[in-house]
Amino acid sequence: MEKIRQYGLLERCVQVQARAATEDELLLVHSQEYMELMKSTQYMSEPELKSLADTYDSIFLHPKFYECACLAVGSVLQLVDKVVSAEIQNGLAVVRPPGHHAYWEKMNGYSMFNNLAIAANYAKQNHGVERILIVDWDVHHGQSLQYIFEDDSSILYFSIHRYEHGEFWPHLPESDSQAVGIGRGEGYNINIPWNKIGMGDADYITAFLQVLMPVAYEFRPQLVLVAAGYDSAVGDIKGEMQASPSCFAILTHLLMSLAGGKVILSLEGGYNLQALAEGVSASLKILLGDPCPRLAVPFTPCQSALESICATIMAHRPYWKGLQNFSADKPVELEDGEAASAITKKEFAEVLQESVAEVFRKLPSERTALVYDERMKEHYNMWDSQHPELPQRISCIYAQHESQQLTEHCLRIPVRSATEEELQMCHSLKYIQTIKSTVDMKARDLHRQSDEYISIYLSPKTYDCALLATGSTFNVVEAILTGKAQNGVAIVRPPGHHAEKNMACGFCFFNTVALSARYAQKLMGYKMKVMILDWDIHHGNGTQHIFEDDPSVLYVSLHRYDHGLFFPSSEDANYDMVGRGEGEGFNINIPWSNGRMGNPEYISAFLRVVMPVAYEFGPELVLVSAGFDAAQGDPLGGYTVTPEAYAHMTHMLSSLAGGKVIVVLEGGYNLTSISESMSMCTWTLLGGTPPDLGRMKTPHLSAMQSISNVIGVHRKYWSSLRLQVTEPVAEDTSIQGVTPAQKTSPSPEVKSAEGKHRSSSELHMSPCTLSLPASPEQTIKQTDGSLTFHDLSGSSEQVVDDDSFHQMKLTHKSVMPTEVQTSEQISGDKEISDKIIASSVQIYVDQEHLQKSTVVQEPTEGIRATVELAKSLDNHKPAGQVTARMQSVGQRTEEQVPTDQLPVGQGSVEQIPGSQENVEQVTAHTVSVERLSAEVESITISELKSKEAKAREVSPNQSKTSTPFCMSESLSSVPVGGARQKVKSNASVSKESRIKAKEENEILPVAETEDKAVVSNPVFQEKTHQEELLGEATGWSNVLRSVPFCQLFGNDVSLESGTLYAVTPLPWCPHLETVHPVPSSGLNVLQTCSDCGTERENWVCLVCYQVYCGRYVNEHMLMHGLSTGHLLVLSYTDLSVWCYGCESYVHNKVLFEVQNTAHRLKYGEHMAGFN
Repeated sequence: MEKIRQYGLLERCVQVQARAATEDELLLVHSQEYMELMKSTQYMSEPELKSLADTYDSIFLHPKFYECACLAVGSVLQLVDKVVSAEIQNGLAVVRPPGHHAYWEKMNGYSMFNNLAIAANYAKQNHGVERILIVDWDVHHGQSLQYIFEDDSSILYFSIHRYEHGEFWPHLPESDSQAVGIGRGEGYNINIPWNKIGMGDADYITAFLQVLMPVAYEFRPQLVLVAAGYDSAVGDIKGEMQASPSCFAILTHLLMSLAGGKVILSLEGGYNLQALAEGVSASLKILLGDPCPRLAVPFTPCQSALESICATIMAHRPYWKGLQNFSADKPVELEDGEAASAITKKEFAEVLQESVAEVFRKLPSERTALVYDERMKEHYNMWDSQHPELPQRISCIYAQHESQQLTEHCLRIPVRSATEEELQMCHSLKYIQTIKSTVDMKARDLHRQSDEYISIYLSPKTYDCALLATGSTFNVVEAILTGKAQNGVAIVRPPGHHAEKNMACGFCFFNTVALSARYAQKLMGYKMKVMILDWDIHHGNGTQHIFEDDPSVLYVSLHRYDHGLFFPSSEDANYDMVGRGEGEGFNINIPWSNGRMGNPEYISAFLRVVMPVAYEFGPELVLVSAGFDAAQGDPLGGYTVTPEAYAHMTHMLSSLAGGKVIVVLEGGYNLTSISESMSMCTWTLLGGTPPDLGRMKTPHLSAMQSISNVIGVHRKYWSSLRLQVTEPVAEDTSIQGVTPAQKTSPSPEVKSAEGKHRSSSELHMSPCTLSLPASPEQTIKQTDGSLTFHDLSGSSEQVVDDDSFHQMKLTHKSVMPTEVQTSEQISGDKEISDKIIASSVQIYVDQEHLQKSTVVQEPTEGIRATVELAKSLDNHKPAGQVTARMQSVGQRTEEQVPTDQLPVGQGSVEQIPGSQENVEQVTAHTVSVERLSAEVESITISELKSKEAKAREVSPNQSKTSTPFCMSESLSSVPVGGARQKVKSNASVSKESRIKAKEENEILPVAETEDKAVVSNPVFQEKTHQEELLGEATGWSNVLRSVPFCQLFGNDVSLESGTLYAVTPLPWCPHLETVHPVPSSGLNVLQTCSDCGTERENWVCLVCYQVYCGRYVNEHMLMHGLSTGHLLVLSYTDLSVWCYGCESYVHNKVLFEVQNTAHRLKYGEHMAGFN
């Protein structure tokens, strides 16, 4: 407390009155007998106290011990009340004695009552908190916290501690990484055991980034409790670790992105008084909202730490999706001494002094600088008023800042124009003069000059606006580096990151962020280390080329790539472009292909690549090329990143460079999306807590592959990427994949700290093939002959009978008939007619489902009937998935609905590009569907043909065909969002691609040009709806685990009741070349899953021909795809082919042989039309 007062921190805090815990509160964890015994110590003599203390491990007793312990517990509970009720944001409990070693019925390790265990149960009982994260960074393992909650899935316990293979106290095998919890708590106990002393900042932070944070984002705690022991601090004689005060500040900062910032630190150990005081003060500064300190360099996790982290990842991969995307690459051969600890061998006093000086450096008087000027709107497109790079982009963003009162808390920075001399830091004089000459050009000459560049329009004010954008950003940089403000926001246009040294490109003229990096270095008088993080959906080709040979600038870009088809359509955007010369390794591209990326992918990339490398680089300034065209609703990007995710990414970046972060606007073309997203970034820079991200899906398989590719290339340059996660060798393969509770063979026993024997199965040394546990938000209750999974949010229930695991509820407007005969005579498990397959449309109707339906009338609006589909999903047909997206960006949840489980109704299909014949076939089958729906009174259907015709009439020049989702938005031929996409002039498909397309009937992309007409936003919205029909099917992510059931099956107001959904397979995908011929041994369509032996919904891999179950069973085919990279699979149920990489069905003649073979074995005849 003396140090806290000395630094002036106490006066900035809300002081909460301490109180003693009541006996009822102590009984939340401890036994009545034990509590009475402890209470009696107040009246014991010294010999009696010593005698009792000797019966425990590492305990001393004093007559005041009980009173102090009760005060410690009560004080923590006081903070729980204040934080959970939102009276205060977070809290620090400076209390003793410590508590995390105290058992329910015995003292241990200086502890009488378990402060945080009681606090967790108190929060659950008194405040209804359902998910609590307990983080224990004390150097000693909090074994008692682990034992108390080891079977509780509502508590995630994470401990990072000194272990030394069991040689360090408390000497327990349960402290190792293989102890993962038991029963319902299996997977909810995470240990990272350090097996060597001297672990430093890099080791602790790497463990947080690679293990804790991915799991925590998935767990979604509502409260974070920290067992804050500072005996891992540098200089502590008991811990012998080297974590600096700066390290504790960073760890605290990372945790504040969780649970809405509801974080409580409770003091545990710490025995070097100076290191303890500095560490606590550093953590408190972060809780108060101060910027993070810069970390000491070099930032290099040691090899022993990486091994421990890898062991923990392997132990928990079966339970957490966020830990399943680690590759098993061979380790990089390190040079002698390269794997040394992050903190070099310095004297304790020197290390502590340097860290304290950084933590408690003088801070600027202002938090966030902001620059904006209306004059930058004078650059506009004279020929296309609906061009996406609208002048209103910046005014809408600024208006959003004003409406949220953010501008009131920012320091307004004056604007200025950059000089020609300043522009020459990155651009040639000749190019600058060319752009300058446009000021006096006539409209015709401006148009002609625009055509000289790629995706560029010019106006008489373009040059002035570009100068203003660049110079204004310079002023923000200067304000940050001269100490006027801590961080900054530049609401400027035109954007800049595509601009090359000698060429305008992609709406960009002068590279604002690149010039700002050079300006910062010039201002400081040396080549300061600058990190440029580019999250614009388009690759910043200009920025990369400017700095590709410069090791003083780290350029990291996350962008849509689509195998080089997405703008700027260059292989320079691929992951293997790492820089050149001295800049090799300082250019990091994270390219996305094949999928609609969103929050899970971006957060995963930040935790696995961006932040580890950034900490190791140690920037002095961070510039963010903040394009918001990856935001949900953007017409050009097509991705689904939410404003909340931008807040989380900004929060993580704020822990770098001592908080010197500047967010500079680049792209982003949905006015609502960019306004909300950039405002959320500013809110975070001002010290706001990032909002909850909600329940995230598993990252897309191709995104995980991209991240692994990036790591594989860059681990030779960055030691923080050198995790080697390998599959364990099971001693007994016969029980691999079986949970410990299922093992019947005797297990060897080990002695626990409680003096009782525990089998190794109880320690949960589980193989990595176990499936993920059910969500901790679900509880199970027994009903009449069935189980009900109940979502604790109160929104849904799922009934599971004794014979089948799933029953589905579909809501229709009237009674569904029990028999349906279509024109194609669809029945039972028979596949769809050959005509429908030939037209590349797959529609799944299960006759048996309809025949076994029962009807229950519900007195709702206009009487509706709920049809209970009691049939098992044994014969379930995987199909596409509808994303019912809220039109307002303010409503950011995505509810994903398997289309085969939706009622039949209004048709909505995708057309195959370039094929009018296919359009006619689709229309014909729509008519067939109409005949079907006429017999089903509950289903209404509109005419798809008229809808599509209406959509085509919006613009006379609109392309009359759309493309499959995985390719459509990478092609300039598809007009979207009322404007033209960025395009590459004179782009053409390679000769080799055309030959391949001719051989495989591929539909090639239309050459990208700039003269495509615009279409209105309603058309884009309809197109987006159609694109969303291409879904997960066999499942990249198990939607049944992530979406409330009432929203899955027709009760979502955003879905039209009674709609028919058709899925258009891709006519070609880039993974077809991996398909192997049918093996000489043939196929066995009755083969069971190779992992679990189920007979339900099995798929065969078209690369290795292994058979595994699908997403609605145990997801073993998905896991097979993750581990092998084999992406194409064939359903033995309906003979459809799914590509995990493209997230779509595929219909191509390459697949006909295997489909026909399976068809012949399944039905005794060849497929119709197969030769």
